Amino acid sequence: MKYELIEKSKSEICEKILRSLPKWFGIESAILDYIKDVQDMPMLVAKDDSGVIGFLALNRHNKYTAEVHVMGILPQFHRQKIGQQMILHAEEYLRQKGYQYMTVKTLSESRPNEEYDRTRKFYLGVGFLPVEEFKTLWGEHNPCLLLIKNVGL
Repeated sequence: MKYELIEKSKSEICEKILRSLPKWFGIESAILDYIKDVQDMPMLVAKDDSGVIGFLALNRHNKYTAEVHVMGILPQFHRQKIGQQMILHAEEYLRQKGYQYMTVKTLSESRPNEEYDRTRKFYLGVGFLPVEEFKTLWGEHNPCLLLIKNVGL
């Protein structure tokens, strides 16, 4: 497996992978926003011999904090530690750029969902800690959980 930052084809990669994950990314307007947003963000990809199989885009909020804006891995490659490796590579990139924290937002446990239960378990497993639940950020039916991880030196 190869992990690298890319500059081209970000929107196409994002669209292909998010559309393969309808249980996580089922809101068309959100998919279209992600496709547009990633164009101007650092994007890390995971590649195997067949091409790009996963990506992670970072939204730099300020000189201290960047967010995992969106991340996806083709379903047939889930549970193979690719996401864990992408988080580690993103941490290293952020450390090199002088960032202290990496955040991520995901669906809160106050709305039961099997896929997002796995997502939260993943982020907790790679060292993120819950900060706060925002009950209306994404609408009252999609409560948001903010998590944070110290990536500084």
